[in-house]
Parts: sequence; C-alpha cells; structure tokens
Amino acid sequence: MFTADGRPSDDDPRENGPTLGGERTTLVEALRCARLTLEMKCAGLDAEAMARRSVEPSTMSLLGLVRHLAEVERATFRVLMAGQDAPRLFTSDTDRDGDFDGAVPDPQVVAEAWDAWRAEVDFAERFVAEAPSLDITCDDPLNQHGSGGGAMSLREVLVGSIWEYGRHMGHVDLLRERIDGRIGQ
Repeated sequence: MFTADGRPSDDDPRENGPTLGGERTTLVEALRCARLTLEMKCAGLDAEAMARRSVEPSTMSLLGLVRHLAEVERATFRVLMAGQDAPRLFTSDTDRDGDFDGAVPDPQVVAEAWDAWRAEVDFAERFVAEAPSLDITCDDPLNQHGSGGGAMSLREVLVGSIWEYGRHMGHVDLLRERIDGRIGQ
C-alpha cells in the first residue's frame, strides 16, 4: 500500500477485486474499497497531523472522521441491523460532536480511534457475510438512517454506508492535501 517513507506504492489493494460478482459482492466490494481509501489517506501520519483541523470554525480532522465513521459503522450495523444495545463510542446526547471535538493530537487517542473503527468494520463485515439475504430488514423508526422512518433492508444499509464513506472521502482528500500536499490514490 505504502512505502516505508509513507509514499504510495504501486500496489493498490482496491484494484483487482471482484468485477463480475452479484449484487452482494458488488456492494461489499464498493464498501471495502471506500474503507481502504480512508486507511490509505491516513497512512504515515502522526497524531498531530491526524488531529489537525481543516479551517476555522470547522472541527473536522482526519482523526475526527475516523472516529465519526466508527460511530456510523456501530450505529448502522451493530445497533440498527443487529439490534444490539451498544453505547456510542465518542458521542453522547449532550455532546453530539464528540467524535470531532475529542479528536486531539494524542497517539493513544489515535490508536483507540483506529481500534474502534476496525472493530466496528470487522463486526459489519461478519454481519453482512452471515446475513442470509440482502432483503433482511431492520426498523428505523426515528429516521436516523434515511429510511423515512420505517423498515430498511440490508441492501439499503450497504448503499447508505457506501454513500456515507463517499461523502467523507472528499473531505479526507482535502485534509490530507492540506497536511502534506499528498494527492491521489
């Protein structure tokens, strides 16, 4: 993925994935590539760079986005789809922006964010792999996931997750370019 000095290598793990798969394979591969893009864009950065804010008054940072996407993964797959009663990771009712506000330049905070994100991604991947069908549903009565306030299928959840990552990858590109000028990949 990257050379020892943090430059992109010629190997891109997003290439050569399945191309003629069915619907589940296609959706899972698109989400896998979006998740890999996040990791690739953050590779080689120290805690200070990960926590560097975009521009005032925004609190957006790469670290904040990792924490935010860990929350999204958890809320979507563990809580919504699997029905688990799992507490939020970085936010609360009184601190809705805790994922970004708590993104401070501390190596332990960075490590905890990546650990949380990877744990939630692992859960989501297992959940999707074990689901009998993309037609399984969950209930989103408060419309927190774009259901309109009703049932959502796993298919819709996967598309929504791809959309969420895609929405933030532009932010990630700009943040990384601001940090060290690195563009591409």
